[in-house]
Amino acid sequence: MKEEAIKVGDKAPDFELERQDGGFFRLYETLREKNVVLYFYPKDSTPGCTKQACEFRDQYEVFEQQGAEVVGVSSDSVESHQRFEQVYKLPFTLISDKGGSIRKLFGVPKKLGLLPGRVTYIIDREGIVRYVFNSMSKPLEHVSTALEVLREINSEAHHHKV
Repeated sequence: MKEEAIKVGDKAPDFELERQDGGFFRLYETLREKNVVLYFYPKDSTPGCTKQACEFRDQYEVFEQQGAEVVGVSSDSVESHQRFEQVYKLPFTLISDKGGSIRKLFGVPKKLGLLPGRVTYIIDREGIVRYVFNSMSKPLEHVSTALEVLREINSEAHHHKV
């Protein structure tokens, strides 16, 4: 039975995975305080993934200003993530989805049936998926699109408070 892919408007499934620093990342714990930009990517230190990670790094302060935490997920080991983080000075969480179980939980598609896909989910503090961006070939657009969506979420929240 194929798992249904998570779509906009769905509640994101909670999960817990090991972070590159050896601690644990729990989705709903983070959502208590922030929106989460959860991005699945194929592999540490490959060209597209490096570009994407560095772009998230360069825009990280803007994500913080938008009240969001950036979390990268791949099947690489914690050690691989540590190297990736150190070489590129990545300020955000990388989590190790060893058997690909979280990828399955979200229904992240594979490219050509082989490569783990590159998909970004934007999850608001209610746990609702607000946006899904699926593009293997445009690693940088994941970052700019995520920021646009966060700005929208925040302006809505602002209007509700008034």
